[in-house]
Amino acid sequence: MKRPTLEVVAARAGVSKSSVSRVVNGETTVAPQIREVVMRAVRELGYVPNAAARNLVTRRTDAVAVVVSDPPQGVVSDDPLFSTVVRAVSRELEAAGKQVVLMLAESDRSRARVEEYVAGRHVDGVMLVALHGTDPLPAALARTGLPIASFNRTSAPQVPYAGLDNVGGASLAVRHLLERGRRRIAAVTGPLDLFEARERLDGYREALRDTGRRSIVALGDFTRASGAQAMRQLLEDDPALDAVFASNDLMAIGALRTLHQAGRRVPEDVAVVGFDDIEAASYTTPALTSVRSPMADQAIATVHLLLGLIEGGPREPVVIPNELVVREST
Repeated sequence: MKRPTLEVVAARAGVSKSSVSRVVNGETTVAPQIREVVMRAVRELGYVPNAAARNLVTRRTDAVAVVVSDPPQGVVSDDPLFSTVVRAVSRELEAAGKQVVLMLAESDRSRARVEEYVAGRHVDGVMLVALHGTDPLPAALARTGLPIASFNRTSAPQVPYAGLDNVGGASLAVRHLLERGRRRIAAVTGPLDLFEARERLDGYREALRDTGRRSIVALGDFTRASGAQAMRQLLEDDPALDAVFASNDLMAIGALRTLHQAGRRVPEDVAVVGFDDIEAASYTTPALTSVRSPMADQAIATVHLLLGLIEGGPREPVVIPNELVVREST
């Protein structure tokens, strides 16, 4: 059987072809009674809109690019929470009727390809994930004029974002250690070209500054191995330290291993707090105290921000609060 056309639907509904077109394209200027008779005819005839023709009329593709900008070694995309973010984003966009176009920007060549694709208006908007502070991609994509929202803050102030309260979460963790009577509190920070790593370090320093205690910092890269190495360095530099705040749980898990190898009891000798509250945090020995990061909520908030921008909505950033989950390591 031939597919019914707009003309056939219009004849069945007793309205003009243009009225049918406005209804099926979702325009809000159509009278309710017209919309009702058109939709009845659509259901009776089994009419399916021609997506290509509709996109020409609405100038929409009903597609959104999810751009993951991460170096080849996958500092962020290897994080166990990354899959949580991608799943939440995909489900939310699909529920909104948007096709998800996942794009990886790992090199200059792939970033140029992303810029070209977006500039070609193949999508209605862009969600950016896993950006480093020096990444030129946010500013380049903003120049295309398409709606863009970022999962976390970027170096391009014109790009709105949904992010965690990293400063407040880190400060919460350090204040918890202070309340436990810890006096020499060190920090293992993530790569400082990531905004969230810098913000968590800021939160650590602010909490200590209020007490007059000095900062004791070792650099990590958000991996278990870097956390273990940073913990070895901290023990060598300051054997009397009695607490550690790690900027993510993977580094905290690495720190726990080093402390065990060094014969330091947790929490009796050294208390440890992580950040993110990944599933593994509750299965370490001892179970890890961590700042819970509701990544799925942050991902959904970023999607809603982007969908609002596509419809001409506000550009104000969204900040997601954290909470501390206290376990045996403190």
